[in-house]
Amino acid sequence: MASLKDLRNRIASVKSTQKITKAMQMVAAAKLRRAEEAAQAARPYAGRMAAVLANISGAMEGDGPPLMVGTGKDDVHLLVVFTAERGLAGAFNASIVKLARTHGRKLESEGKTVKYMIVGKKGWDIMRRDSAKQVIERTDLREAKRVGFAHAELIGQTIMDLFDKGEFDVCSIFYSEFQNVVTQIPTRQQIIPTSLGDGEAETGQDGTVYEYEPEPEAILEDLIPRNLKVQVLHALLENAASEQGARMSAMDNATRNAGDMIERLSISYNRQRQAQITTELVEIISGAEAL
Repeated sequence: MASLKDLRNRIASVKSTQKITKAMQMVAAAKLRRAEEAAQAARPYAGRMAAVLANISGAMEGDGPPLMVGTGKDDVHLLVVFTAERGLAGAFNASIVKLARTHGRKLESEGKTVKYMIVGKKGWDIMRRDSAKQVIERTDLREAKRVGFAHAELIGQTIMDLFDKGEFDVCSIFYSEFQNVVTQIPTRQQIIPTSLGDGEAETGQDGTVYEYEPEPEAILEDLIPRNLKVQVLHALLENAASEQGARMSAMDNATRNAGDMIERLSISYNRQRQAQITTELVEIISGAEAL
């Protein structure tokens, strides 16, 4: 049985931990508001970009740019896994990696070659245990205080460079879509070849027919790479909001658990202290009676 001193030290230690988790919860709550606003602001832009590309592709004759049509093969897949740079966010990082691994194993069972690109330190920490040889590219955003289009542009350009070198045929990104503080949904999205729907949106909602200048093919040559970077930015912003939401929830649970532990330890301390006092009183009374 632990002594009273040990119990006091443990209670003090848990109280210190509780203060830290409470502070981290408040910091995550403050960051979550900004991250959520950024993610919500990016959603309409990303959706509208896809709609515009679908409209333009509907007016195009023949094949589109390589990023849109792919290589014509389905042999080598690049899985881009977006994770956080820091932990203490519950199952946030593990759930994204799990989805990517599950999809990768399914592809391997079909005879495909799977390669990984990791964005974020925590993803590499998990993947290097058994998939280090399959990781062909790593990106570290540790120095970034807030993710922005510059980071998406860097990551998107890296993906396009790998495609130009013939490193893969199909590329999918894995990230966590933010719903609310307690719900973040691991998501897979294919970005190469670009999915633009069936291209039926050739006219406006009021029946207006669009004419394009320059030709649709030239417009797509410029917009498809930009769309890829926009989708990467969308994934980064969704991940940033999901990370803060998951961390806020995890730190709230940790604070509550610390409170429960302090209560249990305090009860044990009081019982042991009361038993010690009772023992001392019995010894004093017994000594007095002996005299």
